[in-house]
Amino acid sequence: MQEAGGQCLWEQGSFSTVCCMPGALPLCITSFKFHSRALYYKLAVEQLQSHPEAQEALGTPLNIHYLKLIDRENFVDIADAQLKIPVSGSKSEGLLYVHSSRSGPFQRWHLDKVFLELKDGQRIPVFKLSGENGDEGKKD
Repeated sequence: MQEAGGQCLWEQGSFSTVCCMPGALPLCITSFKFHSRALYYKLAVEQLQSHPEAQEALGTPLNIHYLKLIDRENFVDIADAQLKIPVSGSKSEGLLYVHSSRSGPFQRWHLDKVFLELKDGQRIPVFKLSGENGDEGKKD
């Protein structure tokens, strides 16, 4: 599913070269903060927080955990972003899978698909793109 030219965070070297050195934890945290501030991340978390079925399955309070930057399924390139965000609540835990895209550099990110996979294997669709223009979406 990775586009030509896309790189996972591991291949970008931002993690493998720097964060494996002793004392590089602040740089790893900075890399996480970069993604947590990005629109593709924020939109997905907002969808999860406003999805009643996902909230019920996880329980409250909802906790969003650090991205595993060495996971090869987490990657961002100029037009596509794909993340697995660890989440948990009082009842269960799981991974929030995020697929986001944009038409080009400096364009706004929009969600294509977001789903929650709980540790028991249950999948809950949180968001799926609807409409041809990419602006409209719906909660599933």
